Amino acid sequence: MRAEYVFHVLNKHLDQLIEVFNNCPPEKRNVIPDGFKNHIHWHLGHVLAVTQFHVFGLAEQAPIFPESYDNLFAYGTKPADWQEDEKLPQWEVLIAQLNELRQAIHETFENRLDEPVNENFLKAQNIGELIYATSLHMFYHQGVVYGIIHALK
Repeated sequence: MRAEYVFHVLNKHLDQLIEVFNNCPPEKRNVIPDGFKNHIHWHLGHVLAVTQFHVFGLAEQAPIFPESYDNLFAYGTKPADWQEDEKLPQWEVLIAQLNELRQAIHETFENRLDEPVNENFLKAQNIGELIYATSLHMFYHQGVVYGIIHALK
């Protein structure tokens, strides 16, 4: 895959997702509407944690953000299962970290997109495909967040 294309797709979906997050009123960020199991704050943390896992983890690179994020935001987690003493990262911190993650992906992998990765559940064969797959994951969550915002009106 061409680097220009991979990073265009990543940046486009990340920009759109951040815009959707920023359009969510603060008082609605931690409300779970009927028919959903997570709130928008969880989706923000989930996209951050899972993007880090998809790209850095599956490429066998050191994580950037705390491992505690996995307990809160990994696949299969939900706010109802959180422990009372678990501290939820602030919204603004997570937004800033999404942008940090974008920069780290660019800097770390810009010239390594064709580098092979071990067999994985995404079926990606190289780093470029990991980045593309995580971009699709972002797009999916953008739709879910739109749905939650609509349900909260």
